[in-house]
Amino acid sequence: MRRTVITLLVSLLLSSQMAAAAVSDADFAALRADFAALAQRLEALEAENAELKQQGQQTAMVAEEAKSTAVVAQGSSGGGWTERVTMDGDFRYRFENIDIEGRDDRNRSRIRARANVKASLPNNTEVGFGLATGGEDPVSANQTIGGGGSSKNIQLNLAYADWSPTEGLHLIAGKYKNPLTKVAKNPLQWDGDWTPEGVALTYERDWFFLNGLGTWLDGDSSGGNTNFSWGGQVGAAGQVGGLKLKGGVGYYAIKTKGDTTYFGDVSDPGDFFGNTAVEVGTGLSCGTNAGTTCVYAFDYLLTQVFGEAGFELFGFPTVVFFDAINNSDPSNNDTGWSAGATFGKAKELGQFDFAYYYADKEADSVFGLLTDSDFGGGGTDNKGHFLQLKAAINKTWAISAAYLINEFDVSSGSKTDYNRLQLDSQWKWK
Repeated sequence: MRRTVITLLVSLLLSSQMAAAAVSDADFAALRADFAALAQRLEALEAENAELKQQGQQTAMVAEEAKSTAVVAQGSSGGGWTERVTMDGDFRYRFENIDIEGRDDRNRSRIRARANVKASLPNNTEVGFGLATGGEDPVSANQTIGGGGSSKNIQLNLAYADWSPTEGLHLIAGKYKNPLTKVAKNPLQWDGDWTPEGVALTYERDWFFLNGLGTWLDGDSSGGNTNFSWGGQVGAAGQVGGLKLKGGVGYYAIKTKGDTTYFGDVSDPGDFFGNTAVEVGTGLSCGTNAGTTCVYAFDYLLTQVFGEAGFELFGFPTVVFFDAINNSDPSNNDTGWSAGATFGKAKELGQFDFAYYYADKEADSVFGLLTDSDFGGGGTDNKGHFLQLKAAINKTWAISAAYLINEFDVSSGSKTDYNRLQLDSQWKWK
């Protein structure tokens, strides 16, 4: 621009020299002054143009930075994988002594390890995957130590998707943690290690809650059974004065009548886990004739009532609870119940808690396969006491001792004493 202006001025000066003979000195001086003013104006315009160009470059840079910031912000809202993916798990070492009347004591050491990976996805969706030690037992992830230090089994324990379309509502599908409420974690109906397979929903808002599930006990017709069971709970939770109250009712339809066992040997009465089983074709009690296929004698149409109250006692958190259930299909041996309390909370070094409950599970009161696998040796047709003392070493490590004083084969009239001591050391991580 500057070179163009100078060229123009030179040309004009040359032209002015050629025209000098025809123009007076005064006119020529005026003309030169006009050209000088024009050149000065052109210089100013050039400077303004350069400034505008610089401002334009700066604006483009700011816009690019804003775009990059938006992309980063958008990525953060979706979360990088380190923010979206979390892991948790636990490891437990257990020594136990089992004393069954009329048999030699059994001592064994067992381990349980579980690891879970969870990913938070768009639209309030969580997908989870988990592995655990143990075999195929649906209600135990324990693995007994032995076999000369042989490698131990790892099984798929969780594989699910959890979508929350609105506040308080969760829709779940796959193999997932049991969403049903267990007062004080009491395993009257469901063992704590059971992970259902199917679909579920939970809804909680203010004081109201609703839980439901549909689960396939056998989802492949080639096995002879195709059982889809379902159930749900409705209840309320709130605080009245110094009491934290929670309670509700439940109903479950587990239609097993005429089906073989879903886990174990179809001719072994022990693999019906205390529930009444009969031989196919004869209707005799299962096990009367060796090798005969046995089936469940009843459905499990279960009505549940449960409740708990939490308060402070001598400065320690305390909970008292009850859980009762009835099966409407059989005419006897159809009722189960449990009641107890917890005292304290083992969360930090020096803290402890104590738990006690009494339970009575008649033979067909609950579905034996899925109830507590430790109490009375597992299954139903048992009753007795459970006591546990736990102490915290730190936030992630606790030790505990539990003692079960039970009886089984109660309905047959030939009750057998069953005592079990469990010494645990457990670590949790997240």
